[in-house]
Amino acid sequence: MFGDYGYEEEGKLGKPYNFRLLKRLARYALPYKKTVALALSFTILIALFDLVVPYLSKIAIDRYIMVAWHRVEIGRPGDSRVNDLLSRYGHLLEKGREGSFYYISNLDIKEIDPAHLRTYKTRGIITPERFYRVRPDLLSGTSLEKEIKDFHGMRDGSLLIPYKLLNTLPRKEILKIREKDVRGVTLMAVIFLFLVILSFGLGYGEHYLFEFTGQNMMQDIRLRLFDRMQSQAIRFFDRHPVGRLVTRVTNDVENLNEMLKSVFITVFKDFFILTGILIVLLCLNWRLALVCFALIPFIFGLTFLFSKMAREAFRELRTTVAKINGFLQERITAMRIIQLFVRERFQMDSFARINHQNYLAGMKQIRVFAIFMPIMELFSSVAVALLIWYGGGKVIGEQLTLGSLVAFISYIQMFFKPIRDISEKYNIMQLAMASTERIFEFIDHNQEMPEPKHPFVPPQVRGHLRFKEVSFAYEEDHPVLHSVSFEMKPGETVAIVGATGSGKTTIGNLVKRFYDPDKGAVLLDGVDLRKWSQRELHRNIGVCMQDVFVFGGNLADNISLGDEGLDTKELELAARMANALPFIQRLPMGFQQELGEGGSTLSAGERQLLSFARALAHNPKMLILDEATSSVDPETERLIQEAISRMAQQRTTLVVAHRLSTIRNADRILVMHHGRIIEQGTHEELMALGGIYHKLSKLRES
Repeated sequence: MFGDYGYEEEGKLGKPYNFRLLKRLARYALPYKKTVALALSFTILIALFDLVVPYLSKIAIDRYIMVAWHRVEIGRPGDSRVNDLLSRYGHLLEKGREGSFYYISNLDIKEIDPAHLRTYKTRGIITPERFYRVRPDLLSGTSLEKEIKDFHGMRDGSLLIPYKLLNTLPRKEILKIREKDVRGVTLMAVIFLFLVILSFGLGYGEHYLFEFTGQNMMQDIRLRLFDRMQSQAIRFFDRHPVGRLVTRVTNDVENLNEMLKSVFITVFKDFFILTGILIVLLCLNWRLALVCFALIPFIFGLTFLFSKMAREAFRELRTTVAKINGFLQERITAMRIIQLFVRERFQMDSFARINHQNYLAGMKQIRVFAIFMPIMELFSSVAVALLIWYGGGKVIGEQLTLGSLVAFISYIQMFFKPIRDISEKYNIMQLAMASTERIFEFIDHNQEMPEPKHPFVPPQVRGHLRFKEVSFAYEEDHPVLHSVSFEMKPGETVAIVGATGSGKTTIGNLVKRFYDPDKGAVLLDGVDLRKWSQRELHRNIGVCMQDVFVFGGNLADNISLGDEGLDTKELELAARMANALPFIQRLPMGFQQELGEGGSTLSAGERQLLSFARALAHNPKMLILDEATSSVDPETERLIQEAISRMAQQRTTLVVAHRLSTIRNADRILVMHHGRIIEQGTHEELMALGGIYHKLSKLRES
C-alpha cells in the first residue's frame, strides 16, 4: 500500500551501474562544464590553503620562534668520527670565523641520521648548547654590547649568543635583538590572515557556482521529467500512482541535488585533502608518518563497518518514514469518513504504532552514529598521543623540530575530519544514487502514444466518426469492448447508455485517443486516428467529464487553460453558450475570480458549467459529454441541455449518460451491454422495442 505513494525502498546498485548513472548525470552538467571547472579549481585552492596553514605554523616555530644553532667541535683532526661527520654532512655545516668550529642550525640537524646524531652527541662533537645568531649592530645599546668580543663569530660578521645568556635580558632588548624573528612571525600571521580572507572569498564563489550548477541541472531534470510525464499515454497513468510521479519530480530530484551540492563537493575536497596530508606527512618525517599510518587499517575497517551498519539503519528508517507518509496521505484524504464513523481513536492508535516504529529506527541510527563518532575521536586522540610520545622524544633528541611536531599534530587532526565526512555522506550517496536510478528509469520509460511519421492534418474537420470492428482491453485477457461498430455523421448527436462497466466511457477514451484499439480502427473523417496529428486531433475534440478538475488560479485561466489566443470576448461567448455566464457575473471578480483548491468555492453544478465552457472555448468540431450531467441539480441540467441543443446543430456530439432523461432528443441512442452494442435507435424506437433500454428507462423512473 505504502509503495503507491512513491516512497519505494532504494535499490542495491552495483558499481558498474552506479558508474553508468553518474555518466548519464554528467551529461546534464555538460552545459555548465566551465562553471563546474571553475568551482572545482576553487575547491582545490581552498584545500591547498587548508594544507598550507599547519605548515605556516611549522615555519613560524622552526625559523622564527625556536631558531637555534649548535656548535660542532672539530678540534680532533685524527678523530674518525669528525672526519665521518665532515664527509657525510659537511654541506649542512657552516664554518665559524675562527676556523676551529663549525655550526649547524636546528633545521639542518634533523637531516643527520638519528644513529649518527646520537654518536656525535655522545662523543661531544655536536654540543647540546643552543646559540642565537644575530648581527652585531643589533647588540648596540643592550646589556650585551660590552661582551661582543667574547661571542663566537661567523664569516658573514654575525655573532652567536648562548640562549642561556640571551634569556637573561629584559624583554625590550630581546625583542630588539630578535627583530628579524618578530618580523617573520608577523609575516606568517599576515599570510595566514590573507589566506583566511581569500579562502572565505573562494568558499563563497565555490558554494555559489556549485549551487548555480546544481539548481540549473535540477531545473533541467525537472523539466525533462515533466515533459516525459506529459508525453506518456493515459495507460501509463493508470499503472503509476500520482504520489509516485510527484516524488520523482520533487523528492528524488532534491535527493540528487543534495548529492551534487554536498557529497560530490565534500568527497572531492576530502580525498584531495587526505592525499595532500599523506604526502606532506611523508615529506616532513617519513618515520613519524609511518607510526601514524599504523592506525589507518583500523580506521578504514571501522569506517567500512560503520557504513554497513548505517546503511541498514538508514533503510529501516526510510521504510518507517514511507509508512508514515502513506498513512497520513490516506487518512487525511479520508478524514470525513474517519470523523463520520468516529474512528479517531483507532486511527490514533494505528498512527502511534507506526510512529513508534519510526522512533525506534531513528534511535537505532543515532546509536550507530553515537558509537562511530566517539570511536573516531578516540582514534584521533590515540594518534595525537602517539605523536606526542614518539615525536616528543624525537624533538628532545634533536631529530625532529618542534614546528614539525606541531604541524604533524595539526595534520593528523585534519586527517580524521574527511574520513568522518565521507562516512556521513555515504548514506546520502546511497539515497541519491537510488533516486538517480528511479529518475533515469522514468526518463527511459516510453509508453507514449505513437505519433505517425507523417501526421495527417486535414484542411477542415467535418466530424464524421466511425468505429470499425473495435475490440479493446485495459488488461490482457479482460476485454472491455468486443467488435464494436457504429457511425456518427457530421452534426449528429449520438448517446451511449448501459450499465456500469458496459464500455461507455471506454468508447469516449478511444475517440479522444487516450488509448488505441487492440483490434479494428477508429476513423475520423475517413482517416484512422493513429494517422492523425495528435495535436490537431485533440484541438478538434472538446470533452466535458463528470469529474471536473479545476486548476489553481482565476476562472478565466481555467476556461482558456493558458491559451493566449483566446481573448475576453471569446471566453464570454463560450461561457454564454454554456449558460455559465450568469453565475460568473455574480462572482465579485467575475472572470478574474480566484478559485480555491479543486474549485472548492464553486458548487458541483457551477464546476460542470465551467467544464462545459472550457470545452466550448476552443470551438471543437466534435463534443464528448462523459456523464456530464449525472451529478448536477435539475436546474443546472436544464441549462446544460439548452446549451447542448444550441450546439448540436454545429458539432458532432457523443453523449455518455446515466440519466436517460437527458438523451431523449438524441438523433440516435446506442445501448451497451458487456462491451457490445445490442440495441440502437431513437428513444421512441428503443422504448417500443421493449429491450434493455426499456428496462433501464423503467428502472430509472421507479
